[in-house]
Amino acid sequence: MVPGKKEIIAAPKPFINLRILSPILLYATVLLIGLLVAVPFVWMILTSLKPRSEIYSSFFLPKHVTFENYKTVFETSHFGRWYVNSLITACLATTSVIFFDSLAGYALAKYKFRGQSLVLLVILSTMMIPNEMLLIPWYMMARNNGWINTYWGIVFPEFMTAFGVFLMHQFMQGIPDDLLDAGRIDGLSEFGLFWKVALPLVRPALSALAIFTFLSSWNAFLWPVIVTESSKMWTLPVGLAYFSGEFETRWELVMTGATIATVPVLIAFVILQRHIIRGIMLTGLKS
Repeated sequence: MVPGKKEIIAAPKPFINLRILSPILLYATVLLIGLLVAVPFVWMILTSLKPRSEIYSSFFLPKHVTFENYKTVFETSHFGRWYVNSLITACLATTSVIFFDSLAGYALAKYKFRGQSLVLLVILSTMMIPNEMLLIPWYMMARNNGWINTYWGIVFPEFMTAFGVFLMHQFMQGIPDDLLDAGRIDGLSEFGLFWKVALPLVRPALSALAIFTFLSSWNAFLWPVIVTESSKMWTLPVGLAYFSGEFETRWELVMTGATIATVPVLIAFVILQRHIIRGIMLTGLKS
């Protein structure tokens, strides 16, 4: 050792390589979370394949697989009609929200007028009002206009949403004004600018808004059960409650109906998955 110089001692190498361990822990955590989310869904499907005698005796795997429950669901109720009702109302609500919310968001983001900020503030303030407080005004409106027991009576509360207007407003702000001015020079009308220029640029936001609205309408229970009087006008959530009696619940039929009810949601998510994930990611980046 040279006098006046300190000896440098190398740090011992770790027994475990953290660069290798970190991805393993990450993937293991994601896998565990995925299993926790998937188990109830798998249990629902397996329960729909059990005979009635095995509902309480067999916890997870059915001892005797049967498809009789799917036949019973359609033969003992208006399940097919409920399915169509849910599809009609969910598609109507989704279509109207996508068009009118994006149109309102575009107008509030790209046109300057007196009271613009106040209008947006009033729209956002409606998000703080619970839907339960609006049930009586909605019902009075539906009754006075003859909308009871109709598709329009089920859909009109979701005709436009404050969340959708806010979401589209945030995305529309990211569209360059110069691009719209170029469209005006090319002779596009104001609606043409919205339809041909603005909407194609906000497809991720439209996809995210579409799946959120579709899920909300598809799973709605309280308002449809209030505004419908005939069992043929019930939607799926209301119809599934039909299998729960006062003294007994037919769990095999409830799970069968719930399994069939998830099919459109899964199809919509698979089709729009790429745009939905991108839209959710970009939502946090908009100011």
